Amino acid sequence: MDIQQKKQSFKWVWITSTVIFCVLFTFAIIPGAAAQGNQNSAQRQNYANLMQNVFNFIVQNYVDEVDPHALFEGAMNGMFGALNDPYSIYMTESDMKDINDTTQGNFGGVGLNITKATSPRPDGKPMWVEVASPIEDTPGWRAGINPGDFITEINGIPTETITMDEVLGMLRGTPGESVRLVIKRGDRLEFPVTITRAIIEVPTAKHAMIGSIGYLKLLTFTPFTADRARDAVLEFQKNNYTGLILDLRNNYGGLLDSAVKVSDLFLDGGVVVSIKSRISYENRVFNAARTALVPDNIPVIVLINRGSASASEIVAGALKDRGRAYLVGENSFGKGSVQGVFPLNNAGFRITTARYYTPSDVNIDKVGIPPDREISFPSYTEEDAIHMNELINANRIPVFVGQNPQASAAQVDEFARVLQSEYRLDLPLLRRLIRDELNRTTLAPVYDLEYDVQLQEAVNILRSGNYNLLLQNAKSLRALQEESENEFAFAS
Repeated sequence: MDIQQKKQSFKWVWITSTVIFCVLFTFAIIPGAAAQGNQNSAQRQNYANLMQNVFNFIVQNYVDEVDPHALFEGAMNGMFGALNDPYSIYMTESDMKDINDTTQGNFGGVGLNITKATSPRPDGKPMWVEVASPIEDTPGWRAGINPGDFITEINGIPTETITMDEVLGMLRGTPGESVRLVIKRGDRLEFPVTITRAIIEVPTAKHAMIGSIGYLKLLTFTPFTADRARDAVLEFQKNNYTGLILDLRNNYGGLLDSAVKVSDLFLDGGVVVSIKSRISYENRVFNAARTALVPDNIPVIVLINRGSASASEIVAGALKDRGRAYLVGENSFGKGSVQGVFPLNNAGFRITTARYYTPSDVNIDKVGIPPDREISFPSYTEEDAIHMNELINANRIPVFVGQNPQASAAQVDEFARVLQSEYRLDLPLLRRLIRDELNRTTLAPVYDLEYDVQLQEAVNILRSGNYNLLLQNAKSLRALQEESENEFAFAS
């Protein structure tokens, strides 16, 4: 196989999502991938022989008859676990089926994007399942589960004691059946949630006008996302838009190609992202087309938070580094790696093959992208957490919403005042909690300017006339990284 053929074999692996979308190739290409170079080839062959000998010895000599398939899966899990990479895993036949279901957008589940540590967490917390982001308008989102929440139990089983495969197997399943979760939020809030599985069809984009400002929310990056985004911009043009807000909050990622095409809408040529591997011919630079649909005189603000991951970070990083957008919100998730999925008979494996870099040549893995202006939602005091825990476990708000699904603003305010007298929480917070619950029981609105403080800030910046000055003073990710390194060196 010559180099050009090998390039063609691997061109499909540039995928950057937590949920992988890919074309499954035959396992015949794997020996070529594993045999790059001759360095340490004798040592590798020696270990391969040792593993084969141990496998044969166990099958022939263990006191009970052994299932070879179980030994094989154990060995595969052990090898990938040794990488200490949550994105590189052995995938069972059911896992591979889940990927196909996800690609087709048709599977039974609760609608949560999750992660799970494979080694002790640096913060000392148990290895619970962590919610990266809920998918909007799914059962998990309507249940009020937030990015950063921990799932400590599933159907009574502690998540720290089970594998990610087991977690996914318990969350996914037959639509219409219920799953009982215990959610831990922060240090004090802990409450049960029962979610009914549904057919999850992952949405991709929503848009609307906020006065003269175009608002585009991308929920994930699929083969259709760029087209939907383009349609939204064309509609903004018809409405004579004067600014654009690109909302990437809680966007867990998707297709790299889709992220590049979305960036095309804002960039007139130049680098969007680069892929770097230890195999030189797999390195690649992705450039924007010279056909930006959003002209330079239209100010752009990108909203990010800790649920913004992978492909959404590629777009945010590209627009920030290229000086095309001002970022508002919270630090993003920090997934800067690229995975490939390889079949292995009916099973397979997912493995990190490269890292991606922003236009200023920065990798954001495990670091994330900081916003130019940090805006966070109000946090709870310890006393607030106690009262909030009491309120959530009392189930008062869901009961009210169930009885008043079309509650007016006056009804919301009246009920919030009742709760305030009983639970001693701030009135604006209670109104927002009631409003959020009302939104979860119906089709979610495209935006909620009344309670969304990050969106409020983005709108205020665009209407203030200070956007250009703010953008001029914004720093690239490379400049921010160098400042951080210099501060560390000085402190040392």
